[in-house]
This record gives sequence, C-alpha cells and structure tokens, in this order.
Amino acid sequence: MPIQMQKIISLCKRRGFIFQSSEIYGGFGSCYDFGPLGVEMKNNIKKVWWAEMTKKQEDIVGLDAAILMSPRVWQASGHLTAGFADELVECKKCHKRFKKDELEKNQCPECGGELTKPRKFNLMMKTFVGPIEDEAAVTYLRAETCQGIYVNFENVLNSMRQKLPFGIAQIGKAFRNEITPGNFIFRAREFEQMEMQWFCHPKEANKFFDYWKKERIKWHTNLGIKKENLRAIEIPAGKRAHYAQRQVDIEYHFPFGWGEIEGVHNRGDWDLSNHAKHSGQDLKYYDETTKEKYFPYIIETSGGVGRSFLAFLCEAYQEIKGGRTKTTKAAKEVEVVLKIDKKLAPIKVAVLPLVRNKPKLVKKAKEVYQLLKPHFTCQYDELGSIGRRYRRQDEIGTILCLTIDFESLKQDDLTLRDRDTMKQERIKIKDLIKILKQKLEN
Repeated sequence: MPIQMQKIISLCKRRGFIFQSSEIYGGFGSCYDFGPLGVEMKNNIKKVWWAEMTKKQEDIVGLDAAILMSPRVWQASGHLTAGFADELVECKKCHKRFKKDELEKNQCPECGGELTKPRKFNLMMKTFVGPIEDEAAVTYLRAETCQGIYVNFENVLNSMRQKLPFGIAQIGKAFRNEITPGNFIFRAREFEQMEMQWFCHPKEANKFFDYWKKERIKWHTNLGIKKENLRAIEIPAGKRAHYAQRQVDIEYHFPFGWGEIEGVHNRGDWDLSNHAKHSGQDLKYYDETTKEKYFPYIIETSGGVGRSFLAFLCEAYQEIKGGRTKTTKAAKEVEVVLKIDKKLAPIKVAVLPLVRNKPKLVKKAKEVYQLLKPHFTCQYDELGSIGRRYRRQDEIGTILCLTIDFESLKQDDLTLRDRDTMKQERIKIKDLIKILKQKLEN
C-alpha cells in the first residue's frame, strides 16, 4: 500500500475518523466503524448530497426503503441468476471477475494480473427471516439500494402526483460478499450508497444521461476535488453491467491508483419491465397528454458514501514541510493539514483558552463554547500549548479556531484564526455568531 495511503489510514484511527470493526477481537474483515469525527464528516457528505438532489434540483423526491425485501425482488433484478453461483475468479489487480471455465490462461485477460483461486461465489449476503432457518425463510441483505426505488415506483408516482420526468433519491446501506475487498474503505462488504433514479421518456434518455453526468462531476469539484483528479470513463458494450445501455464510471485518482467513486447508467426499461413481469403488476407510465403508455427509461446516478469520503480525505490531506505554526517551541519538520471543504469538515469551530491553568480564561472559553454549540459543530480543547492545539485542529480539518486570551477578559473579544490562510483577527463575542455564519455558510 502506498505510503501516503498508510499515513491517511493512521490519521483516521488516531484522530477518530475510522476504526476497524470489532478491533478488540482482532477485527472483522473489510468492515469499518466511523468514529466521532468520521460520522460527522460522513453525515455532512450525505447532507450536502441530499440537499443537492432534493432541494436544488426540481422534481426529485426522497425515499428510505427497507434493507430486507422479498427474495423475488432479487430474482427479478437478476441478482439470483446462475451466473452468481458459478465458479468465479477475481483479478487481484483490476478486480474484474471471470468464470473459471471461460478462461484460457491462468491470468487476467484484461490486465494480466494474478487471479484468486476459483470458488463458488454469490454476491448476495444470505440471511433468514423467522424462527426456522430453512429455504422458505431465506432472504438477502440488499446488494444495492436502487431496487427499493424501483419496486416503489408506482407508490411514489401516485402518492406524490408526479409526472415524467422525475427522480427518486435514496441514501442507504448495501452489502456485497466481495471476494477480495481492500484499499481501506474503498472496497468494503458493508457500505452506503447515495443513489438517484431519474425516470424519463425513452427518447429523452440520452439528453438526461449527459446532464446528470455533468452534474455529478460538478458536485465533486464544487466540494474541492481537483478536475485533474477526476475522469469519466465511458464503458464499451460487452463490459457494461447487464442492465446498462450506457455506462460512465466517474473515477478519482487515489494514492493507490484510479478508482470508481460514482457511476452514471442508462438502465433503459430493464428494471421496471422485469419487476412488472415477475410481480404481475402494471408498472407502465400513462401520459395523459399524449395518451401514450410505456415503461420509463431510468438514468441512474450511484455514488458510494465511503468512497466519496475517502476521495475528499485524500484530496484534503496535505503535508507542510518545515511546519507553518511558529507559536510553539516544539518545532516539527512536517505539519499535516486537512483542507476539507467547509461544508464537509467535521468540526467547524474550535474554542481554545490561551492557557489551561488560568481559571478565568477557562471559564470565559467555556462560556463561548456553550454559546456556539447550538449553532455549529464545535470542539473545546485546552490540552497542550496553543501552537500544538492549532496543529491538532489543522490535522482534523477544523475551519476556524477561536482563542480566548487575557485581552478577552478586558475587551470581551477573542482571536479568530483561519485554517487555510492562518490569518488572525479580533472579533467581539457579541458579534461572533453572525460573523461565523457568514464565514461558514457563504
């Protein structure tokens, strides 16, 4: 694993972003727990995505479908076909999967990489519902969140009085029995997806595909991802997902190489037509204006919360050689700064008394902390020198640091320090909430 990636993983554990699941029992493979800072940042990512889809865009409504569904859903979707139970091998390099009996050589036909040993493999994670574990009780943890949207298409259409085109957005957990998970949280067995399914007339599918591809790339760049670290790969016929008439993978340049963080697919009428066939329900859309009845085409945007999290973290991670904090005697050769977008940063404001052994300073600082806590995600920190605390806050991406010093006791003000510019300014405490909102929300 690249050294840069090792440093990021170390920071994640040390500063409370991500922990290995069940670590005290030796860990549980490719499952992770998001710590106090990680859950804040992850929630921020989901909040910004949800606002983008349901607030800024028109004609998109939300849904939160159940993880457990009828096994017939997965039969209709193609997840339980024979191909998922064959002997499969997976390339350890490019992660493409192949049927063992279709390979002429014992290496990856795509990139020449080493292959895993063949094994019976099913992507779906099986579980049982009810007191008896028999075939009648079998169901599955969902492998993707979108199927919950498709089976609720008619419910949403009727209850919300929607007309085409419109979208349904959902954020939720999904589970995949990956053969070779890896690269930290990039490829895990339990993960969260942010998916939007856009239902439209078949003749408008190409137009909307291009629109959503641009919108999804723009979303990432607006949150700090450099354009040169993103690329959109058009997947040719024969290599697309079985449901895709067109597929673009949006990839980020991680320290370990390029990896997909989001997909945009033209799923055609595959999903609705198959669910109509297997359920016996009429899922066609009737256009009252044209008197036309048809299965809508679906343009899907499907992003991983964890993968976006990792991309934002990798993009934000910076090492400043020679250090940049000059207010401490504890000189360091390298200082780490997470320049996370202010919308995503887990801590917006840190409140710091200049020193901890002066009761009046501590009292004043805690008053400021309590003042701000209802309005912003804050952290109070009094341990160590002020320079060390600045570095600690820089390392977790805190946007603004507020220092209460002896002048604060006289003037009822404090020093505001910006993470990126390191500029400092004196702010009256009575104006603090208004000024912080201007800096953090604009």
